[in-house]
Amino acid sequence: MNPARSTTAAATTAVVLATAAGLLSTTAGPAAAATTCTSPVFKRQFFANTSFSGTPKKTDCDAAIDQNWGTSAPASGLPRDNFGVRWTVTRDFGSGGPFVLPVATQDGVRVYLDGVRKVDLWKNVSTTVKKTVNVTIPSGRHTLRIDYVNWTGTANVSFAYKPRTSADVDKVKPLAPTGTSVAYDPATGKAKPTWAKNKEMDLAGYRVYRRLKGTSFGATPLATTTSTSYTDTSLPVTGDTYYYEVRAYDKAGNTSAGSADQGVTTADRTAPGQVTGLTAKGTTAGNTVAWEPSSAADVHHYEVWGAPEGQQDPDGPETVFGTSFTDVTAGTGTAYVYTVHAVDGAGNVSPVSGPVTATRPESSGTPAPSGLTSVLYDDRTEIHWVLPEDAPQYRVYRRTDGGWTAIGDLHGGWWEDRLAPAGKASYYVVAVDAGTGAESAPSAQITVDRLAKATPFGPAAPQLTLDFAGIPARSPVKVTAKPGAGDEGRVLKGYSWEISGACGDSGTQLSTTGSISWTPPYNGPCTATVYAVDPYGRQSGQSSSLEFFVGR
Repeated sequence: MNPARSTTAAATTAVVLATAAGLLSTTAGPAAAATTCTSPVFKRQFFANTSFSGTPKKTDCDAAIDQNWGTSAPASGLPRDNFGVRWTVTRDFGSGGPFVLPVATQDGVRVYLDGVRKVDLWKNVSTTVKKTVNVTIPSGRHTLRIDYVNWTGTANVSFAYKPRTSADVDKVKPLAPTGTSVAYDPATGKAKPTWAKNKEMDLAGYRVYRRLKGTSFGATPLATTTSTSYTDTSLPVTGDTYYYEVRAYDKAGNTSAGSADQGVTTADRTAPGQVTGLTAKGTTAGNTVAWEPSSAADVHHYEVWGAPEGQQDPDGPETVFGTSFTDVTAGTGTAYVYTVHAVDGAGNVSPVSGPVTATRPESSGTPAPSGLTSVLYDDRTEIHWVLPEDAPQYRVYRRTDGGWTAIGDLHGGWWEDRLAPAGKASYYVVAVDAGTGAESAPSAQITVDRLAKATPFGPAAPQLTLDFAGIPARSPVKVTAKPGAGDEGRVLKGYSWEISGACGDSGTQLSTTGSISWTPPYNGPCTATVYAVDPYGRQSGQSSSLEFFVGR
């Protein structure tokens, strides 16, 4: 209850004006300052009548409507009877919903919502009258006005507006929280999402959800709070991106939609797991160590440590970006021990792998192959060499990402690599002693660079689209060719095409882009025949064709 307070009359200034008839004396007071009340506080106005006419005698702010003036005047300068009091407030009701308006009054009261009367107890009564009205208030900002009058006798009034919070009555969801943001401290690894306070009067709290990028929010919240922020101390420090969402819920159990997602990329202080699957093999070219790729998605490179048994690596590790490494500096006849670490993009180093051991053998006395050359085809890479004397068997090694791997044994002077990868690959060849299996010194290396991996089958017949049938001697026929079904990612040199028929004959031509254009000299039916061509000139086994009429 906020009863009206008496005020001291303002000092007045007498102004005396001289006139021809004598002296005219007037009294002037200072202008009254406008009263501003911050929502949801009511603005209260006192009137010396019951029609709320004229200028209010007093204006102030009232936090709650619950007055009992008895038979006294409600404020200094007002009568005990026949006075009026008006309260107004404009506020944001959030999502709105069902509300209850309890009223008790002696004498009359009327309640308005956005100018529409909702309560009407407008009689001169001798006892307090009570009434409760249920209303539905829409979402957003709305104005309540309460008009109270006392005609005679005792004066009292109370009024409130309260949300109805039972689950069987309130089916209105809160609005989704707004103003969301998230701050991240890489030093502590903590994230703090914040949001603006909801306007709903029946708000119970907020639920905070977190998800890893590429996944969905789960059914269980990360946290529940009545605050407008939350500090997440359990965020993994893995270098991944996580998103936060906030949902408001009310006392009836209704839950809002999610707020706008706010993302944060965490600091990475999580090392990759231990490297596994190590193998080691000694060859005359060096000791080759291989391992399984790390299961960590953010591995940047590997560090390979190697030294003779019982010694430490004096030069530090070798940095390797693949999953194998050949130690060409290892001495022959000495057992070397190797271990591997995985290192991620943030510099976190995995636990050391288990050790493996290899010994580089001495080369046999058999001469090494020489004169290596290569020929590239779509389905293979051929490696040729000059045959040395007394070497009936050869072994071919290939390297693509660091370490050498034996890919085949054969008799003769060339090898067909039908599993050749796209990009750069290096090869060397050794002669193998038939009796002991000892290898010669390695040949000189040869490196090839393939446009595409070796493919056993030629390109598929291309897909064709007729874009325009052409006009003789004026506008070209336009056809678009695309890779055939199953060849969408295949590298092609282009498309071999020919247009022929009554419209003329283009001759065989090559399009490297898939756009085919040719201006026919004549009217009439024609056929476009197109083959796909791989990077090394092999055509598709089947063509595709389009029949059309030029000149229509």
